[in-house]
Amino acid sequence: MMKKLLPLAFAFIFLTNVKAQVKTPAEVFPGLFAAVQMAHLYPDGKTFADAMPKRPAKEILADYNRLKNSPGFNLKQFADQNFEIPLSVTSGFVSDISAGVRKHIDTLWNVLQRKADKDKEGSRINLPYRYIVPGGRFRESYYWDTYFTMQGLEESGRWDVIENMVKNFAYVIDTYGHIPNGMRTYYISRSQPPFFALMVELLAKHKGNKTITKYLPELLKEYKYWMDGVGGVKVNSALRHVVKMPDGSILNRYCDASRTPREESYREDILAAQQSKQKAADYYQNARSAAESGWDFCSRWFVDGKHLTTIQTTKLVPVDLNCLLYHLEQVLARSYSLRGDAITGKIYLARADARRKSLMKFCWNEAEGIYQDYNWTTHKKSPWLTIATTSPLFFNVATPHQADKIAVAVENKLLQPGGIACTMFNTGEQWDRPNGWAPLEFMAIMGLRAYGKDKLAEVAALRWIKLNKSAFESTGKLLEKYNIENVDVSVGGGGEYPLQDGFGWTNGVLLKLMNIYKQ
Repeated sequence: MMKKLLPLAFAFIFLTNVKAQVKTPAEVFPGLFAAVQMAHLYPDGKTFADAMPKRPAKEILADYNRLKNSPGFNLKQFADQNFEIPLSVTSGFVSDISAGVRKHIDTLWNVLQRKADKDKEGSRINLPYRYIVPGGRFRESYYWDTYFTMQGLEESGRWDVIENMVKNFAYVIDTYGHIPNGMRTYYISRSQPPFFALMVELLAKHKGNKTITKYLPELLKEYKYWMDGVGGVKVNSALRHVVKMPDGSILNRYCDASRTPREESYREDILAAQQSKQKAADYYQNARSAAESGWDFCSRWFVDGKHLTTIQTTKLVPVDLNCLLYHLEQVLARSYSLRGDAITGKIYLARADARRKSLMKFCWNEAEGIYQDYNWTTHKKSPWLTIATTSPLFFNVATPHQADKIAVAVENKLLQPGGIACTMFNTGEQWDRPNGWAPLEFMAIMGLRAYGKDKLAEVAALRWIKLNKSAFESTGKLLEKYNIENVDVSVGGGGEYPLQDGFGWTNGVLLKLMNIYKQ
């Protein structure tokens, strides 16, 4: 007999999870970690954060503290002697361009797949089942990447891998109370766009509605994570991820719990904070919170639309995040209804409806015909147009009238020769022009299709497909991001690290779109 669920009034209290206590590399190696990162011993700050100690951490740290002030001490030599430096995921893999892009993607599923983890040291969060990594420097599973990777796995019929990755994330939610940005200890202080509900729904397409009810406990825990603080937040203020709007309605923001430099970009954060007019801790939290959004970094989060030093992520109520939480509330309602608890289901539907109305009230700009982020500290909409304006289409939040206007804005202002632009500005940051990214292209295209904007969706999709295939034919790779403005260049740039190949979500979205548009 199925256990009776507790009343909703007690759910948040009962579901409080005893989170696993973990230490990040900076905490395991105080002094040593900072010294290595600030010395810029490795071109990519993530390298040392991912390094595997060759012997017990206490011994390494004791030797470092004993030797660091000795004449002739060589920090790089010490690091190399005591840590195993990780390789790129796809290093050594050579593609066969002549076999075509479909064969390439099918082969990469195996190249990018990892077995269950058994690390006893290092920063990796061990996962109990097989999973797909993005590729390149991204040697671990990432949260929102996984959903878009699953689009291709579905097309390839690899339901076993999809189910394993859903089970991994359910395990992580049960262990840590949420799904971190990526499966590293230094990511635990933040999450990423909450796509777990969509992953569960995707799996349910194959295994039936029992999947929706099976993962209800984890869906509730994720919801609790994002809504933590809802009982204590005051009007016109924010607490953790929760924002109480001027009318008392509840929306959400990105907000990393930590106010220290990101360990994977330690040196970069410290140097940038020194150039910012913000307090260092405020800058660190804003940078971390942009990383939680997945859009790290772009003009969307900047006060002046130009400079990273003006980043203000925690002051903004993002359109796409609230569309995701609207969807999560709907899935929770569906799960309760499937369990026969229609009363609790209606409560979550009411929450979703209230969120939709609040989103329309505070983020819809009728004059411009677009959705914009809302600054809860200035009580004004962000002035910037971004591809996030299509999120209400993907999640069925927008009205038909709004969809008409959004389509016009996309076609007139964001559509480029290789796809749809993320933003209006070229700042040198990787989520700004001229780059295009698979997850955002996919949501925009599918959102436009959902509202009958088939011609515009097809134009954008075929341009993106052509760009991806052209880059593959010239490089033998599928890349993390692309230059959608100059398709002759095709390769994207900007950001804190070199362009990555692999690439999980690019593979997944490309295969999905090729099948939809019969390419």
